[in-house]
Amino acid sequence: MSTPTTPVRLADLAVGDVVSERIFPISRDTLVRYAAASGDFNPIHYNDEFARSVGLDGVIAHGMLTMGTAVNAVTDWIGDPGAIREYGARFTRPVPVPALEATELTVTATVGAIDAEAGTVRIDLTAVVGGASVLGRARATVALPSAGSAA
Repeated sequence: MSTPTTPVRLADLAVGDVVSERIFPISRDTLVRYAAASGDFNPIHYNDEFARSVGLDGVIAHGMLTMGTAVNAVTDWIGDPGAIREYGARFTRPVPVPALEATELTVTATVGAIDAEAGTVRIDLTAVVGGASVLGRARATVALPSAGSAA
């Protein structure tokens, strides 16, 4: 998704507006790349036998990879990662990643609240894999220019 051609402004938004819907593939290749970047080489993220030995159905995605991928729906919408003032989520369910195909992480970003005085909007994220929510209370606070501000 590309950067918005016109700046998003608070006055253009209403609570309940869906500002972004994205599907992000997560494959074993994604897990390998994330492990190399993060240094998180826990075998539950690459070894099915080990994952099953600790009670999982198989390999799962890193929680921080899932959380970081989900917020891309917001950064793609706003076009400026620096506009995000706060972001948090709770992990509600693991994201299984099969050996030979990608899992689809479906993310919907919705305006949850607008604070005109602070110049911010709260974006509520739903992150779903296989019909099940994998993040809870996923919220990003984004600073936006007001209607009269220059971009």
